[in-house]
Amino acid sequence: MNYTKKEIKEGITIHNIITNKFKTNLYAVFLAAPLTREDVTKTALVVAILRRGTQNIKSQDLISKKLEEMYGASFDCGIEKTGDNHIMKFYLETINEEFLPKKEELTKKSLNILFDIIFNPLTQQGGFKAEYVESEKNKLKQIIEGKINNKRAYSFERCVEEMFKGEPYGLYKYGYVEDLEKITPENLFEYYKEFIGKCKIDIFASGENAPEEMIKMIEHNEQISKLKARAAVYVVDKTIPNEVSTKPENIVEEHMQVGQGNLVLGLRVNSKKENARFIASVYNAILGGGANSKLFQNVREKNSLAYTASSTFRRQKDAIFIRCGIEIDKYEKALSTIKEQVQDMAKGDFTEEDMENAKNLIIGAIKGTTAEQDSEITYYYSQELSESFTSIEDYINKIEQVSKQDIIELAKDVWIDTIYFLRD
Repeated sequence: MNYTKKEIKEGITIHNIITNKFKTNLYAVFLAAPLTREDVTKTALVVAILRRGTQNIKSQDLISKKLEEMYGASFDCGIEKTGDNHIMKFYLETINEEFLPKKEELTKKSLNILFDIIFNPLTQQGGFKAEYVESEKNKLKQIIEGKINNKRAYSFERCVEEMFKGEPYGLYKYGYVEDLEKITPENLFEYYKEFIGKCKIDIFASGENAPEEMIKMIEHNEQISKLKARAAVYVVDKTIPNEVSTKPENIVEEHMQVGQGNLVLGLRVNSKKENARFIASVYNAILGGGANSKLFQNVREKNSLAYTASSTFRRQKDAIFIRCGIEIDKYEKALSTIKEQVQDMAKGDFTEEDMENAKNLIIGAIKGTTAEQDSEITYYYSQELSESFTSIEDYINKIEQVSKQDIIELAKDVWIDTIYFLRD
């Protein structure tokens, strides 16, 4: 196996992915903590501010200059919502040292800059630099207010918000405009220190590296050595069956100036089967995972009821989301046809060829994770958050072993929770 991990302090883990497929090394750091309404906006804002400068490298321009001097190394960061966790993500990519014209400590330089950005931010008078905070607050406000501009993405977010109302997963990952005015450079820095002190920290290195040397280099880094062990506070991603609801479907209609309707259905999966997530993956692929799926063929192709028709499975929440772009006056017919496809799955109205196509789609995607360094890191990080480990080979075997009867049994425990329709 090309993957190893080691906890260097409680709550702080180093992951090594040894691969010679690439001419680059990719280093990533993930900081995870539970999603809360109180902190969601602050967390999103902190990520944006950290990239602006450190105590050693005072501005974003200087960081860029340093990276350029390192043979065009690149840095990126962002915020993600994974299950009920809010995750700060940081990436730094450099050329593999083997391809350098002369021997340099490029790995050490890369890690120093990455950790400096995350753990040694620029501060002034007991807080983040006021100019940076104000600038990033304005940018974040534009992002939050701008989510309405992409109607397809907006409709999906609104369905999630309605389906998980009152739950962490229903929160918008970038937070809320009304929180921004209460944030100051001082209270945001206090929050940052609190977050860093309790979050789960995972450090990934992908490339041709010697694991023991990499661990030693990271452990001895000035910023990492300052971090304290912690009983990391985060939400373990484990499959927990949804409680069967006796309530009717939650139907939400929203009106805007739109030429095309956006229909999103949120489905709950309530299966206690041991391999439910693999069965649900195949179920979803048959239902709406590609051009051969039931939704694509019956809603879009045969009946011309939708411009787009697909579904995605969010295993962290045991939820499936069906998304369709439709002509507004075809709403009733489109909805009834979608419901027919869901009902047909429980009746076993799908073929062995449908199953084969679905499995090939999933297996192709899983094999593809090793083709890109960031996707392979993401795969292993998802295993870490679930506190279980399934190798890519085991994952493929479990998908191949899913039977038609498995899918029918699971399909009987799938129901429509929320129907969201954005219309004129």
